[in-house]
Amino acid sequence: MLTTTDHRRDYSGFRYVYPVVSRRAGGVSVGINLNPNNACNWACVYCQVPNLSRGGPPPIDLAVLASELDAMLTDIVHGDFMAREVPDGARRLMDIAFSGNGEPTSAAEFADAVALVIGAMQRHHLLPDVKLRLITNGSLIHREDVQRGLAGIADADGEVWFKIDRATAAGIAAVNKTSVSPAKAAETLARCAELAPTWVQTCWFALDGQAPDEAEKTAYLVLLQTLAQKIRGVHLYGLARPSLQPEAARIGRLPVAEMSAFADRIRALGIEVSLNP
Repeated sequence: MLTTTDHRRDYSGFRYVYPVVSRRAGGVSVGINLNPNNACNWACVYCQVPNLSRGGPPPIDLAVLASELDAMLTDIVHGDFMAREVPDGARRLMDIAFSGNGEPTSAAEFADAVALVIGAMQRHHLLPDVKLRLITNGSLIHREDVQRGLAGIADADGEVWFKIDRATAAGIAAVNKTSVSPAKAAETLARCAELAPTWVQTCWFALDGQAPDEAEKTAYLVLLQTLAQKIRGVHLYGLARPSLQPEAARIGRLPVAEMSAFADRIRALGIEVSLNP
């Protein structure tokens, strides 16, 4: 059966569609993987993607995506998928999420894929109860096609989970392996929140045995405070599955008490927090 620690992308030999039990979503999430070549424009040290490389995806075969998604939703909605594959207590479809093995918005077909997924959700009568979500690092929000896709997600009452793991230049470089500045991250987060309901998602963990220091915490809280009225809240989570990156041995989980204390500091800003330590 599926578990929260098993997020394999190769379910039933599908290329683009895979099911997981998501602790953050709170049940079954159907993932849309637009990066089947394991390529991403970031290289986060906690990433669970094997053989991760830098770059973007090959062209997406939208007909194959449509066929796989229809088969998966038919099995979930009308078949015995839940009883067969999902542990008792998690047998509810919570969302369809653009996630997968790289940055979803790097696909040239992203906006078309969003429209395709919305159509499938309508045919299977999943809206508005089942959420459409995009999990993104936000680096390509400036593209017109990405903004068109975000508008479609908003029209479907969906939402974006926007990655902000650290808020200093050094922290971003160390954790996400990108040169994005904190100011640019805040700017793109603000733009994303204007286009669609947006949550910040933050992976909080120790690096080389050290928790994020007070300077990192303060910078993060300041960034959130400037956008508190625009975002829906924060998904703060710890490490759930082993990293498959070269830095795997350098990262570790933080104590629940420490995670909870930081969540309380975020809540003190008037921001809702979902904590999964």
